[in-house]
Amino acid sequence: MGNTTEKILEVDLFKPISDFLIEQGYTVRSEVKDCDIAAYRDEELVIVELKRNLSVDLLAQAAKRQKSADIVYMAVPKPKRLTGNAKWKDIIHLVRRLELGLILVSFKGEKGFVEIAVHPTPYDREASRRSNKKKREAIIKEAKSRYLDANVGGSTRTKLVTAYKENAIFVACCLDKYGPMSSKQIKELGTDKKQTDSALRGNFYDWFDKVEKGIYIINDAGKAALKEHKQFAEYYYSKLEEK
Repeated sequence: MGNTTEKILEVDLFKPISDFLIEQGYTVRSEVKDCDIAAYRDEELVIVELKRNLSVDLLAQAAKRQKSADIVYMAVPKPKRLTGNAKWKDIIHLVRRLELGLILVSFKGEKGFVEIAVHPTPYDREASRRSNKKKREAIIKEAKSRYLDANVGGSTRTKLVTAYKENAIFVACCLDKYGPMSSKQIKELGTDKKQTDSALRGNFYDWFDKVEKGIYIINDAGKAALKEHKQFAEYYYSKLEEK
């Protein structure tokens, strides 16, 4: 998880973190009951696990330490590239979700610098869901807009049939069955209002041709697509037969 400075070892991380904790008023002890660092201040116990890289094993180990510590940090060398790194942002979210802390250590010469990337705080799931309300609504809308499930979960590098593509297939079925039509006429047959206009005017899949103002037909590429997506075509032809 992330690119780190390969030459930095776990033991190199100890002194900068120990110095940092001491400055915060903690008494620091190393290698206590399998914990890399155990620091205490009054009755508060902080555990820090030192590793060269963030990993699932480290997350599991740190989560296990939460059973006995008030605060748990993971400490790793600071990755070389963080800005705009989507994968790193996902990792940070996971660390916060687990209510763990993350310390990044960098070096200039022999001097180590400590940066608290994540403070361990209670995770507010409801607040997270509220802030991602639009994303949630988009997922639900996309799922409800698909009438058949031809995709296979876990697929990569595979062309997926989205709700937009399903609607384009529906439009193609309308034109194939009834001939030249306007967008208004097609939408009256039950296609999605916004996506139908986009499918015809934008013609993203190159399935349609404009024969006169506002009138469209299906072309050879569109007819080939209906054969390729036979399962969907049969479904939408049956819907048209019901009308």
